Amino acid sequence: MGRWEPDARGRLAKAALELYGERGYEQTTVAEIAKRAGLTERTFFRHYADKREVLFAGSGELEDLFVRAVAGAPESAAPLDALALGLYAAAEMFADRRDFARRRHAVITGNAELMERELIKLASLSAALAGTLRHRGVPEPTASLAAEAGVAVFKVAFDRWIAAGEERPMAELTRESLAELKAVVSGG
Repeated sequence: MGRWEPDARGRLAKAALELYGERGYEQTTVAEIAKRAGLTERTFFRHYADKREVLFAGSGELEDLFVRAVAGAPESAAPLDALALGLYAAAEMFADRRDFARRRHAVITGNAELMERELIKLASLSAALAGTLRHRGVPEPTASLAAEAGVAVFKVAFDRWIAAGEERPMAELTRESLAELKAVVSGG
């Protein structure tokens, strides 16, 4: 086994996505993922709690990045403008990951348990953003409404970004989606 080769975590994620695509999520075992990556099951469990976490391992990083960007917005920034900074920071995180994101999305949408986990991830992101806005002095229900709107913009931009044939950067699609939300809110 190639345990000494670099990027065990990345190799495991790549192997898992390949196998999920070939055999299906439920039919793929941790042993098969480890074998495909040239690693041991023990190494798999050093990096991931279970085979589901291969798909959700970056959730904490995404949330932290998004929250830090919103928290670091100028104090004078309106809630949606502060969230825009988080949206743009998140978009940069995905810059070179479109193929991975497309394959990940296909696996998740094909499994009810994984869809539920994805919704939990988005709800956690929304709660963290609302808390950050409240910490910035934004009252309720404005903080929660703005956070939910920010997550909706993220989701719409992401779905557009992974669509077949789409080649524009996620940041561009995020800007467009945010502008569309602002037009809706202003009655446009």
